[in-house]
Amino acid sequence: MNLATGAQPLKGARLALGGFALAFANFMVVLDITIANVSVPHISGSLAVAPTQGTWAITSYSVAEAICVPLSGWLAARFGAVRVFMLSVLGFGLFSLLCGLSRSLEALILFRVFQGFSGAPIMPMSQTLMLRIFPPERAPMALGLWSMTTVVAPIAGPILGGTISDSWSWHWIFFINLPVVAVCAGLSWQLLRRYETPAERKPVDYVGLVLLVIWVGALQIMLDKGREVDWFASSFIVALAIIAAVVFVAFLIWELTEKNPIIDLSVFRQRGFTVGVVAQSTTYAGFFSSVVLIPLFLQTNLGYTATWSGYATAFIGVLAVLMSPVAAGLSNRVDTRLLVSCGVLWLGLVSLLRTGWVTQIDFFTLALPQFLQGFGMPFFFIGTTLLALGSVRPEQTASAAGIQNFLRTLSGAFATSIVQTVWETQTRIERAELVNVIHPDRVLSALPGQAGRLALDRLVEVEAVTLATDRIFLGSAGIFLFAAMLIWLAPKPQGKADMSAAH
Repeated sequence: MNLATGAQPLKGARLALGGFALAFANFMVVLDITIANVSVPHISGSLAVAPTQGTWAITSYSVAEAICVPLSGWLAARFGAVRVFMLSVLGFGLFSLLCGLSRSLEALILFRVFQGFSGAPIMPMSQTLMLRIFPPERAPMALGLWSMTTVVAPIAGPILGGTISDSWSWHWIFFINLPVVAVCAGLSWQLLRRYETPAERKPVDYVGLVLLVIWVGALQIMLDKGREVDWFASSFIVALAIIAAVVFVAFLIWELTEKNPIIDLSVFRQRGFTVGVVAQSTTYAGFFSSVVLIPLFLQTNLGYTATWSGYATAFIGVLAVLMSPVAAGLSNRVDTRLLVSCGVLWLGLVSLLRTGWVTQIDFFTLALPQFLQGFGMPFFFIGTTLLALGSVRPEQTASAAGIQNFLRTLSGAFATSIVQTVWETQTRIERAELVNVIHPDRVLSALPGQAGRLALDRLVEVEAVTLATDRIFLGSAGIFLFAAMLIWLAPKPQGKADMSAAH
């Protein structure tokens, strides 16, 4: 029985439909983080703005979501988990429609902000409700289903975004959310109402809320725009960094001393939660860096289209989906820390496999590591989630899920910004080294004049980018190794993976 609501877990077809509704809603929200990335040129051209202005359609959503995700625990305690989830899904649908109907950049940015606010609670609420509708012994399976939507959606986003924008128009990257919202809202209303949690009329921590908005907003904008303005060479980025750092410290002090904090930071007192979340965020950063880098490498260096680069990366979803039930089943019989460590080490080995990429690489060699990477994803994602949420009290589940999703999303933002900056810097270093060792006479003798110099310049650039890409993958392997060792700082789970606390 679900201790929080007194309702029995769902069974049979009702359980399958309820799990589908929650997982599909989460997939929709995570998909929208990346679906607009490849559509920026289409959006900018349609709205007659510069591409740098068009990127605010992405940044506005990311900032709004980053601010609202950690508030999910407070919202669930204040209004009830099911009510928050339902209103978030309906709000997401409404603002998706308005985004698609936008005829100016200002309107699009405004509606993307509200779309981010609406979508943010869906991630942790879907995770929390999964644990309530599934029987306790099948909680790993529930988290496996939820985790795979979180892993596959960022990869599917650019593929769908590019295909839809090229074949129809960018407006449809938002309109496709509407049937998903209709299905998820209808199923949720029928199946989840009895799992509503009690609502408490707690005082609103206005100071904590304002501090949260300031430091998260400043940090997210800094990460999104830093590369465009050469990071700390820009006074704007320096100012954002100072604001984020100072206000973050003030936020921590206030929340740790406030009687009714907007975010329950006490969950970090549980070592299992802290280690699980840090290990998951670290591994996700390493994983997401490849999600960002590989399409860029394929399109800028190997001449792939956005669609074909999406196909090359999409293979990660195959084994990820197939191995999810296996990882969920093993989590009840094997030490969760061992599963996580082995899964993360597998990701490290796959990253090492990519360090041998060359400019003449074929599609199969590119796609193979993506396919193999999917094998390890469920073990790290399900395991770290089990460790984290299984370590907190029942009333802290929603808050813990919100914090976990926030830190994972933030790690993805860090990975996106850092990997592109390091990639460009490393390319310049590799280019300078190649210039010192090449023999230009061989190229220029075969193709003299300006054409020869251009061909030589292109050859050096392509090889420099490839070498820089290999170096990034080597660094990612080191990150995975660190995360695989870090997980052993968590306390040993007692017996089977126990998620009854969430029920």
